[in-house]
Amino acid sequence: MTDRTASTDGTERTEGTEGTEGTEGTEGTERRTMTDEELHELAGKQTALGEVRGAPAADPVNVPMIRHWLAAMGDENPRYLEQGLAPPAMAQVWTMPGLSRGQKERSPVDDMMSALNDSGYTGVVATNCEQTYHRYVRVGERLTPATRFSGLAGPKRTALGVGYFATWNITWYTEDDEPVADMMFRVLKFRPPAAKAAEPYPLQPAVNQDTAFFWEGVNRGELRIQSCADCGELRHPPGPLCPHCRSAERAYRLASGTGTLFSYVVHHHPPVPGRETPFVVGVVELPEGVRIVGNVVNCPVEEVRIGMPLRVTYRRMDDRLVLPMWAPEEP
Repeated sequence: MTDRTASTDGTERTEGTEGTEGTEGTEGTERRTMTDEELHELAGKQTALGEVRGAPAADPVNVPMIRHWLAAMGDENPRYLEQGLAPPAMAQVWTMPGLSRGQKERSPVDDMMSALNDSGYTGVVATNCEQTYHRYVRVGERLTPATRFSGLAGPKRTALGVGYFATWNITWYTEDDEPVADMMFRVLKFRPPAAKAAEPYPLQPAVNQDTAFFWEGVNRGELRIQSCADCGELRHPPGPLCPHCRSAERAYRLASGTGTLFSYVVHHHPPVPGRETPFVVGVVELPEGVRIVGNVVNCPVEEVRIGMPLRVTYRRMDDRLVLPMWAPEEP
Protein backbone atom coordinates (compact mmCIF):
# COMPACT_ATOMS: atom_id res chain seq x y z
CA MET A 1 0.00 0.00 0.00
CA THR A 2 1.28 3.43 -0.94
CA ASP A 3 0.46 6.83 0.55
CA ARG A 4 1.51 9.99 -1.24
CA THR A 5 1.11 13.28 0.55
CA ALA A 6 2.26 16.83 0.03
CA SER A 7 4.22 18.12 3.00
CA THR A 8 4.74 21.70 4.13
CA ASP A 9 6.17 21.12 7.58
CA GLY A 10 9.77 21.67 6.45
CA THR A 11 10.96 18.43 8.03
CA GLU A 12 14.75 18.37 7.81
CA ARG A 13 17.29 16.64 10.02
CA THR A 14 20.04 19.22 9.66
CA GLU A 15 22.69 19.38 12.33
CA GLY A 16 24.77 22.16 10.76
CA THR A 17 24.24 25.83 11.46
CA GLU A 18 24.54 28.78 9.20
CA GLY A 19 28.15 29.76 8.70
CA THR A 20 30.30 32.21 6.87
CA GLU A 21 33.35 31.75 4.74
CA GLY A 22 36.52 31.14 6.70
CA THR A 23 34.83 29.86 9.88
CA GLU A 24 35.04 26.41 11.41
CA GLY A 25 32.02 24.10 11.27
CA THR A 26 30.70 21.77 13.93
CA GLU A 27 32.60 18.84 12.45
CA GLY A 28 35.96 20.65 12.53
CA THR A 29 36.05 21.31 8.77
CA GLU A 30 36.25 24.63 7.03
CA ARG A 31 32.86 26.06 6.18
CA ARG A 32 32.76 28.07 2.99
CA THR A 33 30.59 29.07 0.07
CA MET A 34 30.57 26.43 -2.66
CA THR A 35 30.16 26.95 -6.38
CA ASP A 36 27.36 25.20 -8.27
CA GLU A 37 29.88 22.68 -9.58
CA GLU A 38 31.20 21.97 -6.09
CA LEU A 39 27.69 21.50 -4.70
CA HIS A 40 26.91 18.94 -7.39
CA GLU A 41 30.24 17.22 -6.76
CA LEU A 42 29.39 16.92 -3.06
CA ALA A 43 25.92 15.64 -3.94
CA GLY A 44 27.53 12.94 -6.07
CA LYS A 45 29.76 11.88 -3.16
CA GLN A 46 26.82 11.76 -0.74
CA THR A 47 24.80 9.72 -3.22
CA ALA A 48 27.71 7.30 -3.67
CA LEU A 49 27.66 6.57 0.09
CA GLY A 50 24.47 4.64 -0.50
CA GLU A 51 22.25 3.66 2.39
CA VAL A 52 23.61 4.71 5.78
CA ARG A 53 22.06 3.06 8.84
CA GLY A 54 21.15 5.22 11.81
CA ALA A 55 20.73 4.30 15.44
CA PRO A 56 17.78 2.12 16.46
CA ALA A 57 14.73 3.91 17.84
CA ALA A 58 15.03 4.94 21.47
CA ASP A 59 11.81 3.05 22.27
CA PRO A 60 10.02 0.12 20.70
CA VAL A 61 6.63 0.58 19.09
CA ASN A 62 4.28 1.11 22.04
CA VAL A 63 0.61 1.54 22.87
CA PRO A 64 0.78 4.97 24.61
CA MET A 65 2.37 6.61 21.56
CA ILE A 66 -0.15 4.98 19.24
CA ARG A 67 -3.00 6.19 21.45
CA HIS A 68 -1.66 9.76 21.42
CA TRP A 69 -1.26 9.66 17.64
CA LEU A 70 -4.81 8.39 17.09
CA ALA A 71 -6.22 11.11 19.35
CA ALA A 72 -4.20 13.84 17.62
CA MET A 73 -5.24 12.67 14.15
CA GLY A 74 -8.86 11.97 15.03
CA ASP A 75 -8.46 8.37 13.86
CA GLU A 76 -11.11 6.19 15.52
CA ASN A 77 -10.18 2.91 13.84
CA PRO A 78 -10.18 0.38 16.74
CA ARG A 79 -8.03 -2.16 14.87
CA TYR A 80 -4.73 -0.57 15.85
CA LEU A 81 -5.10 -0.85 19.62
CA GLU A 82 -7.10 -4.08 19.54
CA GLN A 83 -4.51 -5.88 17.41
CA GLY A 84 -1.36 -4.12 18.62
CA LEU A 85 -0.60 -2.46 15.29
CA ALA A 86 0.86 0.99 14.59
CA PRO A 87 -0.75 3.29 12.00
CA PRO A 88 1.52 3.07 8.93
CA ALA A 89 1.99 6.84 8.73
CA MET A 90 3.74 6.72 12.14
CA ALA A 91 6.86 5.17 10.59
CA GLN A 92 8.90 8.34 10.94
CA VAL A 93 7.65 9.01 14.47
CA TRP A 94 9.44 6.06 16.04
CA THR A 95 12.94 7.23 15.04
CA MET A 96 12.67 11.02 15.34
CA PRO A 97 15.63 12.28 17.42
CA GLY A 98 13.66 14.61 19.70
CA LEU A 99 14.98 17.77 21.35
CA SER A 100 18.09 16.30 22.97
CA ARG A 101 20.98 18.77 23.12
CA GLY A 102 23.56 16.03 22.96
CA GLN A 103 25.62 14.96 19.97
CA LYS A 104 23.45 13.49 17.23
CA GLU A 105 24.40 11.12 14.47
CA ARG A 106 24.81 12.56 11.01
CA SER A 107 23.43 11.19 7.77
CA PRO A 108 24.43 11.84 4.14
CA VAL A 109 21.67 14.46 4.06
CA ASP A 110 23.11 16.58 6.87
CA ASP A 111 26.42 17.40 5.17
CA MET A 112 24.57 18.36 1.98
CA MET A 113 22.16 20.63 3.87
CA SER A 114 25.03 22.26 5.76
CA ALA A 115 26.86 22.97 2.50
CA LEU A 116 23.75 24.57 1.03
CA ASN A 117 23.27 26.67 4.17
CA ASP A 118 26.88 27.84 4.04
CA SER A 119 26.44 28.76 0.38
CA GLY A 120 23.53 31.08 1.20
CA TYR A 121 20.62 28.73 0.51
CA THR A 122 19.23 29.05 4.02
CA GLY A 123 15.52 28.98 3.19
CA VAL A 124 13.79 25.61 3.16
CA VAL A 125 10.35 24.37 2.22
CA ALA A 126 9.26 20.76 1.84
CA THR A 127 7.82 20.17 -1.63
CA ASN A 128 6.62 16.58 -1.64
CA CYS A 129 6.75 13.32 0.24
CA GLU A 130 5.92 9.78 -0.84
CA GLN A 131 5.61 6.96 1.67
CA THR A 132 5.31 3.27 0.83
CA TYR A 133 4.24 0.80 3.51
CA HIS A 134 5.19 -2.89 3.22
CA ARG A 135 3.33 -4.09 6.28
CA TYR A 136 1.95 -2.94 9.63
CA VAL A 137 4.48 -2.49 12.42
CA ARG A 138 3.63 -4.37 15.60
CA VAL A 139 3.83 -3.28 19.22
CA GLY A 140 7.20 -4.28 20.66
CA GLU A 141 9.17 -4.02 17.42
CA ARG A 142 12.09 -1.58 17.38
CA LEU A 143 12.80 0.20 14.10
CA THR A 144 16.08 1.44 12.64
CA PRO A 145 16.20 4.11 9.91
CA ALA A 146 18.55 4.00 6.93
CA THR A 147 19.05 7.18 4.89
CA ARG A 148 20.15 7.43 1.29
CA PHE A 149 20.77 10.77 -0.45
CA SER A 150 19.19 10.54 -3.91
CA GLY A 151 20.10 13.67 -5.80
CA LEU A 152 20.42 17.43 -6.15
CA ALA A 153 18.74 19.45 -8.93
CA GLY A 154 19.51 23.08 -9.62
CA PRO A 155 20.16 25.85 -9.33
CA LYS A 156 16.62 26.72 -10.39
CA ARG A 157 14.72 29.99 -10.20
CA THR A 158 11.50 29.67 -8.19
CA ALA A 159 8.93 32.07 -6.78
CA LEU A 160 10.78 31.92 -3.45
CA GLY A 161 14.20 32.56 -4.98
CA VAL A 162 17.04 30.69 -6.65
CA GLY A 163 17.58 27.32 -5.06
CA TYR A 164 18.22 23.58 -5.24
CA PHE A 165 15.84 20.64 -4.93
CA ALA A 166 17.40 18.00 -2.67
CA THR A 167 15.92 14.51 -2.50
CA TRP A 168 16.58 11.65 -0.12
CA ASN A 169 15.06 8.31 0.87
CA ILE A 170 14.60 6.70 4.27
CA THR A 171 13.84 3.02 4.84
CA TRP A 172 12.78 1.66 8.22
CA TYR A 173 13.92 -1.84 9.19
CA THR A 174 12.92 -4.19 11.99
CA GLU A 175 15.44 -5.95 14.20
CA ASP A 176 15.24 -8.86 11.75
CA ASP A 177 16.41 -6.53 8.97
CA GLU A 178 12.98 -6.53 7.31
CA PRO A 179 12.00 -3.27 5.57
CA VAL A 180 8.56 -2.14 6.70
CA ALA A 181 8.28 1.37 5.19
CA ASP A 182 10.02 3.69 2.73
CA MET A 183 9.84 7.45 2.36
CA MET A 184 11.00 9.73 -0.43
CA PHE A 185 11.38 13.32 0.80
CA ARG A 186 12.24 16.39 -1.26
CA VAL A 187 12.91 19.96 -0.16
CA LEU A 188 13.70 23.21 -1.89
CA LYS A 189 16.72 24.95 -0.37
CA PHE A 190 16.56 28.52 -1.61
CA ARG A 191 18.39 31.80 -1.15
CA PRO A 192 15.99 34.26 0.53
CA PRO A 193 15.88 37.67 -1.17
CA ALA A 194 17.65 40.43 0.72
CA ALA A 195 15.32 42.68 2.67
CA LYS A 196 15.02 46.19 1.31
CA ALA A 197 14.30 49.30 3.33
CA ALA A 198 10.99 51.13 2.97
CA GLU A 199 9.27 48.16 1.31
CA PRO A 200 5.84 46.94 2.42
CA TYR A 201 5.71 44.14 4.96
CA PRO A 202 6.16 41.03 2.75
CA LEU A 203 3.43 38.88 4.34
CA GLN A 204 0.22 40.65 3.39
CA PRO A 205 -3.12 39.00 4.29
CA ALA A 206 -5.65 38.14 1.61
CA VAL A 207 -8.55 40.57 2.02
CA ASN A 208 -11.83 39.66 0.33
CA GLN A 209 -15.56 40.12 0.87
CA ASP A 210 -15.53 37.53 3.64
CA THR A 211 -12.63 39.03 5.63
CA ALA A 212 -12.76 42.78 4.88
CA PHE A 213 -14.84 43.51 8.00
CA PHE A 214 -12.17 41.88 10.19
CA TRP A 215 -9.28 43.96 8.81
CA GLU A 216 -11.35 47.16 8.91
CA GLY A 217 -11.88 46.45 12.59
CA VAL A 218 -8.19 45.81 13.20
CA ASN A 219 -7.36 49.20 11.65
CA ARG A 220 -9.75 50.75 14.19
CA GLY A 221 -8.37 48.78 17.12
CA GLU A 222 -11.37 46.44 17.23
CA LEU A 223 -11.35 42.65 17.33
CA ARG A 224 -14.38 41.65 15.27
CA ILE A 225 -15.74 38.09 15.25
CA GLN A 226 -18.05 37.05 12.44
CA SER A 227 -21.54 35.99 13.46
CA CYS A 228 -24.52 34.59 11.64
CA ALA A 229 -27.18 37.25 11.14
CA ASP A 230 -29.89 34.57 11.37
CA CYS A 231 -28.95 32.19 14.21
CA GLY A 232 -26.25 34.31 15.92
CA GLU A 233 -23.58 31.58 15.85
CA LEU A 234 -20.02 32.98 16.07
CA ARG A 235 -17.31 31.65 13.77
CA HIS A 236 -13.63 32.29 13.05
CA PRO A 237 -11.96 32.35 10.62
CA PRO A 238 -14.65 34.17 8.64
CA GLY A 239 -16.47 32.36 5.87
CA PRO A 240 -19.35 32.79 3.44
CA LEU A 241 -21.80 30.36 5.10
CA CYS A 242 -22.82 29.64 8.67
CA PRO A 243 -21.72 26.06 9.48
CA HIS A 244 -24.62 25.82 11.98
CA CYS A 245 -27.64 26.84 9.89
CA ARG A 246 -26.08 27.32 6.42
CA SER A 247 -27.27 30.93 6.22
CA ALA A 248 -25.32 33.33 3.99
CA GLU A 249 -26.39 36.36 6.04
CA ARG A 250 -23.44 37.72 7.98
CA ALA A 251 -22.80 40.17 10.81
CA TYR A 252 -20.09 40.57 13.45
CA ARG A 253 -19.66 41.03 17.17
CA LEU A 254 -16.91 42.93 19.00
CA ALA A 255 -14.78 40.63 21.15
CA SER A 256 -13.52 41.65 24.56
CA GLY A 257 -9.92 41.38 23.38
CA THR A 258 -8.89 38.90 26.06
CA GLY A 259 -8.20 35.19 25.86
CA THR A 260 -6.06 32.30 27.04
CA LEU A 261 -3.32 30.47 25.16
CA PHE A 262 -4.77 27.17 23.95
CA SER A 263 -1.65 25.91 22.14
CA TYR A 264 1.46 27.30 20.47
CA VAL A 265 4.60 26.56 18.46
CA VAL A 266 7.98 28.31 18.55
CA HIS A 267 9.17 28.97 15.01
CA HIS A 268 12.95 28.68 14.60
CA HIS A 269 13.40 27.69 10.96
CA PRO A 270 13.06 28.34 8.05
CA PRO A 271 13.59 32.13 7.89
CA VAL A 272 10.39 34.12 7.41
CA PRO A 273 10.55 37.35 5.39
CA GLY A 274 10.10 40.37 7.62
CA ARG A 275 10.42 38.42 10.88
CA GLU A 276 13.25 37.60 13.27
CA THR A 277 13.31 34.08 14.66
CA PRO A 278 12.49 32.59 17.06
CA PHE A 279 8.90 33.79 17.44
CA VAL A 280 5.76 32.28 18.92
CA VAL A 281 2.61 31.48 16.94
CA GLY A 282 -0.28 30.74 19.25
CA VAL A 283 -3.89 29.60 19.14
CA VAL A 284 -5.81 31.87 21.50
CA GLU A 285 -9.14 30.79 22.96
CA LEU A 286 -11.52 33.71 23.39
CA PRO A 287 -14.23 33.87 26.06
CA GLU A 288 -16.72 34.37 23.23
CA GLY A 289 -16.18 30.70 22.30
CA VAL A 290 -13.93 30.84 19.24
CA ARG A 291 -10.17 30.50 18.71
CA ILE A 292 -7.89 32.78 16.76
CA VAL A 293 -4.29 32.39 15.56
CA GLY A 294 -1.73 35.12 16.24
CA ASN A 295 1.78 35.86 17.43
CA VAL A 296 2.48 35.98 21.17
CA VAL A 297 4.65 39.04 21.84
CA ASN A 298 6.12 41.03 24.74
CA CYS A 299 7.08 37.80 26.45
CA PRO A 300 10.32 35.77 26.39
CA VAL A 301 9.86 32.58 24.40
CA GLU A 302 10.85 30.40 27.35
CA GLU A 303 8.11 31.97 29.51
CA VAL A 304 5.23 31.23 27.14
CA ARG A 305 2.85 28.70 28.70
CA ILE A 306 -0.42 27.07 27.69
CA GLY A 307 -3.28 28.63 29.64
CA MET A 308 -1.59 31.99 30.18
CA PRO A 309 -4.01 34.97 30.03
CA LEU A 310 -3.50 37.22 27.02
CA ARG A 311 -4.81 40.51 25.70
CA VAL A 312 -4.87 41.64 22.09
CA THR A 313 -2.44 44.32 20.99
CA TYR A 314 -2.13 45.92 17.58
CA ARG A 315 1.14 46.41 15.72
CA ARG A 316 1.63 48.48 12.60
CA MET A 317 3.79 46.52 10.14
CA ASP A 318 3.90 49.16 7.37
CA ASP A 319 1.89 52.16 6.22
CA ARG A 320 -1.04 49.91 5.25
CA LEU A 321 -1.01 46.84 7.48
CA VAL A 322 -1.86 46.47 11.17
CA LEU A 323 -1.75 43.00 12.73
CA PRO A 324 -3.51 41.82 15.91
CA MET A 325 -1.07 40.09 18.23
CA TRP A 326 -1.32 38.79 21.78
CA ALA A 327 0.59 39.87 24.86
CA PRO A 328 0.47 38.66 28.48
CA GLU A 329 -2.34 40.37 30.31
CA GLU A 330 -1.13 42.60 33.11
CA PRO A 331 -2.16 41.31 36.57
